Amino acid sequence: MKKRIRSLILVTLLCTPFTLLAQQKKQKFEPEELANPLMGTDSKVSLSNGNTYPAVAVPWGMNLWTPQTGKMGNGWAYTYDADKIRGFKQTHQPSPWMNDYGQFVIMPVTGKLRFDQDARASWFSHKSEVAKPYYYSVYLADHDVTTEFTPTERAAQFRITYPKSDSSFIVIDALDKGSFVKVIPGENKIVGYTTKNARSNPVDFKNHFVIYADKPFTIAYTWHDSTLVKDKLEMSADHAGAIVGFKTVKGEQVNLRVASSFISLEQAELNLKRELAQDNFEATKQKAKSLWNEAMSRITVEGGTDEQMRTFYSCLYRTLFFPHKMYELDASGNPVHYSPYDGKVYPGFRFAGTGFWDTFRALYPFLNLAYPSINKEMQAGLVNDYKEGGWLPEWSSPGYANIMIGNNSASVVADAYMKGLRGYDIDKLYEALLHGANNEGPITAVGRAGAPYYNKLGYVPYDVKINENAARTLEYAYDDFAIYQLAKALNRPQEEINLYAKRSQNYRNLYDPATGLMRGKNSNGTFQSPFNPFKWGDAFTEGNSWHYSWSVFHDVQGLIDLMGGRQNFVAKLDSVFTLPPVYDESYYGSVIHEIREMQIANMGQYAHGNQPIQHMIYLYNYAGAPWKAQYWVRETMHRMYQPTPDGYCGDEDNGQTSAWYVFSAMGFYPVTPAVNQYVIGAPLFKKTTIKLENGKTFVIEAPSNSRENLYVQKATLNGKKHEQNWISHEDILKGGKLKFEMGAKPDTSRGTQESAAPYSFTNDRTATQHLK
Repeated sequence: MKKRIRSLILVTLLCTPFTLLAQQKKQKFEPEELANPLMGTDSKVSLSNGNTYPAVAVPWGMNLWTPQTGKMGNGWAYTYDADKIRGFKQTHQPSPWMNDYGQFVIMPVTGKLRFDQDARASWFSHKSEVAKPYYYSVYLADHDVTTEFTPTERAAQFRITYPKSDSSFIVIDALDKGSFVKVIPGENKIVGYTTKNARSNPVDFKNHFVIYADKPFTIAYTWHDSTLVKDKLEMSADHAGAIVGFKTVKGEQVNLRVASSFISLEQAELNLKRELAQDNFEATKQKAKSLWNEAMSRITVEGGTDEQMRTFYSCLYRTLFFPHKMYELDASGNPVHYSPYDGKVYPGFRFAGTGFWDTFRALYPFLNLAYPSINKEMQAGLVNDYKEGGWLPEWSSPGYANIMIGNNSASVVADAYMKGLRGYDIDKLYEALLHGANNEGPITAVGRAGAPYYNKLGYVPYDVKINENAARTLEYAYDDFAIYQLAKALNRPQEEINLYAKRSQNYRNLYDPATGLMRGKNSNGTFQSPFNPFKWGDAFTEGNSWHYSWSVFHDVQGLIDLMGGRQNFVAKLDSVFTLPPVYDESYYGSVIHEIREMQIANMGQYAHGNQPIQHMIYLYNYAGAPWKAQYWVRETMHRMYQPTPDGYCGDEDNGQTSAWYVFSAMGFYPVTPAVNQYVIGAPLFKKTTIKLENGKTFVIEAPSNSRENLYVQKATLNGKKHEQNWISHEDILKGGKLKFEMGAKPDTSRGTQESAAPYSFTNDRTATQHLK
């Protein structure tokens, strides 16, 4: 009996409010633990399931770190099917296709003194690998070593656990193309620089690094190429490296403190002292984890499956890397940066490692909604790009990379200003937009290739040896709309406003009534012939006419009218999914991975794995069939994304494909950047909470949401009936609640009125007046 009484007292104590409170405190939401950095790593040249690598960094950090399974210099730095690790690389790589810049490698080795990348490589298993946004650990079987690392913005800490050995080493590989290392045994220190870069030929480019160990070196050598040099502690060569060694006891941990700088070795030392201070490994790890928790907790989702939660936060993690900071803080704490355009150091912000062709669509609009303060820095950085290089970078890697098309800096600049960002030189950015819109650059990927033709004829002709001409025309027309929007906001001269309003309608010049699709046009006004709408490339970019015909982001109603009205337009949208995934790859001479990814997706001609068509699903909302958008949005989220190594359906591309998922899971998408509207789809979770930087909170609720209940039956905004197929940026910033009633059957009456449609230039009377 006494035992029963004691048990009851114990149960009572366990259930006190104090105990429950303690339990609740332990249950702090940790979205950073749900993110899987290995999502998308099961990729290869011929088929991308993301083409990602496990990036360990802090949000927008200058440096990222990753295990390297591929050959040094190979853009496929880490692939999930690999079984050996060659080193741990500081990286700035946006994608395998862009490759890397400023990279160097650290690799622990035991036994034989091995520094060649193949000889030092070690077998590993994913079973002995831990990958978090803020931390990585792996067991290197050949060396009986566990390597851990954790980052700051410009520095990192390594913790290497060795076996008992009189031959424990650390290899430093500064890679080829011109590098330098120096070992300073009296300070347990290694310094050096790498000049390796892949894309943009930056001027006087060096990434300076400094490494401190907490254990004295008993061996210190340098090496170059395949030659070990035992009598020199300093090495400058095409391919330079160092190796230091010591005896270790079983389980001994050797700690490395590492930092780098694009400015100087002295700045690298300053970065290390400022960011690591006296912190040990665990302190740095906890700070990095806290930064991710703070950033990712801006958006809280509830009421989804475990897989959906993990997918959402894995995607959110990917949106918070690029562009990465290229600026550093001087001794007074002021931002300074190396310029790739002339090799000099200037005050102010700078970012690098992103392509606007990908990211103007959703990534930058996402930053403007959820993280505007970082994009304010990015916009200030674009001002510096223009001042120092003469152009805005459509692809920065870290300077001007000659790849992809468009002049989509116009969208990136205009959307930020239209969404309320201030505090940088917008007049200088507007000047940069006009310069880019009316001039061909020194390379085809800055300014506008074919600008004289476009400005004279209203399109880039098919027959003047400018590749991807139809795609360029369509993107230039949208970019002109973005300039038009910004020109109005800045009260520019009316003649200027009218000019860009008119140019925004140039998409009409490529519409072919005979096929109901966009088609290349010759300089004499005739359409290209023969024409195969399934032909990839040629007049289009990484897609075909079925993909690019929807690239009229700013005037969907105008496109509806061209296609013969709403019914025809909806039927045309339907055809994308019902057509077979046939293709003509003759322009490329082989099947590129984007084609293969469309083919195997079993979604007809819908190629979600690449950017041009990602907004298309939402266009049903403009034509009175929002339930079809709801179906295909949910279907795409369900089928095309998982939190697994093969979890994407194509290149992730600097956060863009992830941003599509994050927006769509919340329930809306920015079809038209530079317009303050988000087009409504179908929320994935029962509840999403956005903590805005202005201190307000916006909640999206869908209590009856489920896999089956994917159709919107009713919507209310702050308790009032919401009939529109869009919600404004301003309504979200005010805070409040958007509530959806969801059901298993489509409501074919809600959102069908023309008044429910999102913005189109054609429906904007003020806009159309500028055409006169």
